[in-house]
Amino acid sequence: MPVKLRLQRHGKKGKPFYWIVAADARSKRDGKYLEKVGTYNPTANPAVIELDIDGAVKWLQNGAQPTDTVKAILSYKGALLKKHLVEGVKKGALTEEQAEAKFQAWLQEKEDAVQAKKDGLVKSASDQKKAAFKAEKEANEKRVAAIAEKNAPVVEEVVEEVTEEVAEEPAVEDTTSEEPAAE
Repeated sequence: MPVKLRLQRHGKKGKPFYWIVAADARSKRDGKYLEKVGTYNPTANPAVIELDIDGAVKWLQNGAQPTDTVKAILSYKGALLKKHLVEGVKKGALTEEQAEAKFQAWLQEKEDAVQAKKDGLVKSASDQKKAAFKAEKEANEKRVAAIAEKNAPVVEEVVEEVTEEVAEEPAVEDTTSEEPAAE
């Protein structure tokens, strides 16, 4: 029975979510599978991949053929490297401790690179917000200045009219007296 490591689609329309499964090559895409090895969510940035590396390596050693996409995912998560190191241990080129040390060093390096990308995405998002806020503030200031220039002659005329009216009006005396009027 030929076995393939492939993606099995789940999720809603337009929002894919995949299981990484070991399945008979003759079964349907979303049909019966032998074992679920992991999950893959391509909609997140960076993509979220959860993988049972030891399970994937076991299937690869038993002859399962990964599809192109799954091969890229296995390479990204280090399953192909671990398979390579396990084969080196079987041949006697490495000890098991050396192989595990190399794999852990590679995993740490990979984790640092992913964290750097996440930090860069957060920083670029905050920089974009700051730049958009600054541009919006400048545009608002230009709008206010344009309106002020447009309405400046009208405001000056109104101020002149009000000052003329105030100058022409006689001073009003206070006619209220402190003593009540006699009845």
